[in-house]
Amino acid sequence: EVQLQASGGGLVQTGGSLRLSCATSGFTLDDYAIGWFRQAPGKEREGVSYISSVNGRTYYADSVKGRFTISVDNAKNTVYLQMNSLKPEDTAVYYCAADWGPPLYVAWDMVGSYDYWGQGTLVTVSS
Repeated sequence: EVQLQASGGGLVQTGGSLRLSCATSGFTLDDYAIGWFRQAPGKEREGVSYISSVNGRTYYADSVKGRFTISVDNAKNTVYLQMNSLKPEDTAVYYCAADWGPPLYVAWDMVGSYDYWGQGTLVTVSS
């Protein structure tokens, strides 16, 4: 059974850092790509970052470029999202999702591109 477990959220002040983890089971990350999404209250879910173990390709939303870094530990079947210089507008529930198949390009930030989703972890950035 494919499972994704996001964790690491919490309350942090503006300018602070958090590292989110997406622990996976039931599949190998060699065959999947992982995307991080977030959803703020009253807003649609949006793509934040993406990593493919197949070709090492990564993507970031413009709003997080230079502040967030995605990485993968294949030995631990875990994908991380290091978030630095956090802003109040980063407040949201963060989700990780898995996509099986060829690496994504233009559709990496589309919810429909992913096959499996984990539960979310709440990130709150206070001003």
